[in-house]
Amino acid sequence: MANDNGMADKNLSNVVEDLAEAPVNAHHAQQLQQKHNDRRHQDALNHDEPVSNNNSLDHHE
Repeated sequence: MANDNGMADKNLSNVVEDLAEAPVNAHHAQQLQQKHNDRRHQDALNHDEPVSNNNSLDHHE
């Protein structure tokens, strides 16, 4: 998949790289799963609360 300028989509490239990594043992598999969980948790934190109008950057009253 490519974006408008013909370059590969960076997010898609990262997903492919993550999926291509095969764990070599149980400990490595657990580390990969924890990395995935940490990324998902951080994404949830980043999208947790919508921006309210009270916190707008417009300081004019």
